[in-house]
Amino acid sequence: MHRTRTAALAAALLTLSTAALGATTARAGTGTVHYAALGDSYSAGGGSATSYLNSCNQSTNAYPYLYDRLASPATFAFRACGGATSSDVVNNQLGPLDSATTLVSITVGGNDVGLKNVLASCLLGDDATCLDAVSAAEDTARTQLPGELDAAYGAIRAHAPNAHVVVLGYPRFYDLAEPLCPGIDRVKRAALDEGADTLDAVIRTAAAEHPGFTYQEVNARFAGHQLCDSAPWLHALDWPVGQSFHPTAEGQANAYLPALLAAL
Repeated sequence: MHRTRTAALAAALLTLSTAALGATTARAGTGTVHYAALGDSYSAGGGSATSYLNSCNQSTNAYPYLYDRLASPATFAFRACGGATSSDVVNNQLGPLDSATTLVSITVGGNDVGLKNVLASCLLGDDATCLDAVSAAEDTARTQLPGELDAAYGAIRAHAPNAHVVVLGYPRFYDLAEPLCPGIDRVKRAALDEGADTLDAVIRTAAAEHPGFTYQEVNARFAGHQLCDSAPWLHALDWPVGQSFHPTAEGQANAYLPALLAAL
């Protein structure tokens, strides 16, 4: 199993390498690429390894690290950190950005709306508890998150006035075409997917309001590899718990990295 998984990842990276280098070369036509990766655990790589580089759960399997290996930008600042909110990005992650920065990637917003608590409510509570938690998170996403994202995106632009900023969304967790999924019923699965769609819609709208920002969704790239599918690229409830509902190494390499490349 381990050899098969390693071989599959190697093959995926080999396939992507030409596209990565081509995309980077095209962007480097107007100058050398200076890259900064910001955001939360989906950018840091939480869930994609058995050991991590630091307390932020940064992983060598995370899409920013894979991009660095494949495209070899002139500089690479890996500042994404597990648990980060939009305000954490502003307060703790913008140090490396300056006028020379040409590329920034970011996933953020899930922790702002309490995604971790929503997932716990749906996994451990009944349907009513799950639906209430998702509804509350959607309300936060619609009413509070736009302002928080606007502040974060504005700060990124102020620190890196010349950068192309790629904003990546979150995946739907469940394949609702699968009739059965151990441990969680269809009501909860549908609610969580709806919540993810709401979160992504708010992020997409916020990114569109900032020139030089490109939103990239990842749902289509996870199709056939969601929870309940035979070969998921996401963790279900797992140990350590922080890995749960995060992309595996395959999800980082085969969904998030291609999404970043598509924006370049």
